[in-house]
Amino acid sequence: MSIIDLSGFCRKAEENHVLGVVIQQHGKEIARQLWDAARRRDVYSVSKSFTSVAVGIAQREGLLSLDEKLTDAFKEDLPDFVSPHLEKATVRDLLTMCLGQEKPFLMGADRPFYPETDWVKLALAQSWVCDPDTTFLYNNAGPYLAGMLVQRRSGCDLIHYLMPRLFAPLGIHLPTWEMDPLGNSYGAGGLFLNIDELAKFGQLLLQDGRWNGRQLIPADWVHEAGRKQVDNGEDGYGYLFWMGPHGSFRADGKYGQFVIVMKDMDAVVTIMSESHTERNILNAVFEELYPQLEAAD
Repeated sequence: MSIIDLSGFCRKAEENHVLGVVIQQHGKEIARQLWDAARRRDVYSVSKSFTSVAVGIAQREGLLSLDEKLTDAFKEDLPDFVSPHLEKATVRDLLTMCLGQEKPFLMGADRPFYPETDWVKLALAQSWVCDPDTTFLYNNAGPYLAGMLVQRRSGCDLIHYLMPRLFAPLGIHLPTWEMDPLGNSYGAGGLFLNIDELAKFGQLLLQDGRWNGRQLIPADWVHEAGRKQVDNGEDGYGYLFWMGPHGSFRADGKYGQFVIVMKDMDAVVTIMSESHTERNILNAVFEELYPQLEAAD
């Protein structure tokens, strides 16, 4: 099936505990290599990019606005003292990792040990130390609250909101998603999908949200989410998507879960891993695979 040479990438992939790679170009799969069965796994923070898409669809449906103040969107959940920084925060700030809070919150190692069950109130009660949209700090509170807003406005959890709007049209059967203590989908992580389901998501993004003649995601949302919105000390960050080399953007999850959209090559590279050296994997993609995509164009 491969029409590009995977040998160089595979050597590096094996050193970095990659489980599988699927490469698509011009709407067709041109290469794949699996080191383990293509079963559903936790895609960690790739989940955030699905939450981003849910926000974009909800905005199209008139359920929310990026300019909406958090003090209005969550007015029943605010702490007794509302920081001036919190007063300025909007829904958009939930998506850019520039929320203005002091430290990351709702991170994986901490979530099982919170005595509180209402994570919305807990997240809003964290210390706000700077104005939103000024300082990049990777934080799970923003995407969690964004997912909660979609769930509250739509009247269903994220899985069932996205099922008819995204998953079913892509041929993805009902997935599982981590829940908070009150039974809400945890929009910052914990979605389980397999590599081929992720590859479909990447192809959908490459096609500006269009699939089999249907506009599943607003095209302008894909453009905005997948372009640099804020500085992050690297290539930039969009709306719960990371920017990368050569104008690429990606959904990015812990331990090396990647859906890398390369518009300039009309290509998607999807990777699942069990790695603690994620940067090595990304480097291998752009050193070993990207140059060959131009030749395969």
